[in-house]
Amino acid sequence: MSALFPHCQQEGEHNAAFKCLRLSCLTILNLTLQSASHSLASLSDQKGCRVPLNRREFLHLTGKGVVASTLLLPVAGLATRQSHFKAIAFDAFAIFDPRPIFSLAETFFPGKGPELSNAWRTRQFEYQWLRGLAGRYVDFWQTTDDALVFAAKLLKLELTSEKREELMRGYLLLKAWPEVPSALHSLQGTGARLGLLSNMTPKMLEAGIESAGLTGVFEHVLSTDQARTYKPDPRAYQLAIDAFKVKRDDILFVAFAGWDAAGAKWFGYPTFWVNRPALPEEELGVHPDATGHDLTDLVTFVTDPH
Repeated sequence: MSALFPHCQQEGEHNAAFKCLRLSCLTILNLTLQSASHSLASLSDQKGCRVPLNRREFLHLTGKGVVASTLLLPVAGLATRQSHFKAIAFDAFAIFDPRPIFSLAETFFPGKGPELSNAWRTRQFEYQWLRGLAGRYVDFWQTTDDALVFAAKLLKLELTSEKREELMRGYLLLKAWPEVPSALHSLQGTGARLGLLSNMTPKMLEAGIESAGLTGVFEHVLSTDQARTYKPDPRAYQLAIDAFKVKRDDILFVAFAGWDAAGAKWFGYPTFWVNRPALPEEELGVHPDATGHDLTDLVTFVTDPH
């Protein structure tokens, strides 16, 4: 705030300046909400609804999200409302963008990259769940490597040791999705405590945090490896309660995958699904509390009074 109002040295002047800025922001919001909602409704019809509740709720959440994405910039660094949750636990892929790994697969195997990536990702999680059910645990890094080898064999691709190493190394060089740094900065301004809760190994998580430039952002970096299990095992979700030491209802879980959103709801967490690819909900008998396209929508959900 001092950067915006350098002459406001006294506390009274500082508060007055902040109130003035807040009033201006709210005025802009009220004037643009109606037109923004209409525009987003048209975008929704073209690309698919981003909040699987109903149109009224969709416009209520995302209409303000467009304005919020302009106001909640790192320069401002302040949110106008407090979070409804004491803590927010993110799945790693809600934060880290894995697409460069799959682009590298296409580089190594032209014309086969998407097919290899899909088979790889499918077996990656199937191996985790099968091992979990059978009591034959190995960590995320090992299952990911095993899945890559299988996928290459399935497609009859020559996976050299060099290509295998480079593809796996991609998981240590992950960057954040574009809006993530600004959104996390805004969420910190709401007073919510932030953490990661992921099936990835501690080494992978720490490497991703460093690569994405997010050092110091997360109070807790929780790998299900410490419980020798994987989400959606309830023991995995319990890690966040044990770390934050708050009630289950006070932790918002932010999922990247539909099955993870369902698992968190089964466990009892309030859940927000970051549904970047606009997939349908999994048919598992539960629904996330809200769904958005990215973390800008999450900021709106966390601070919205309704």
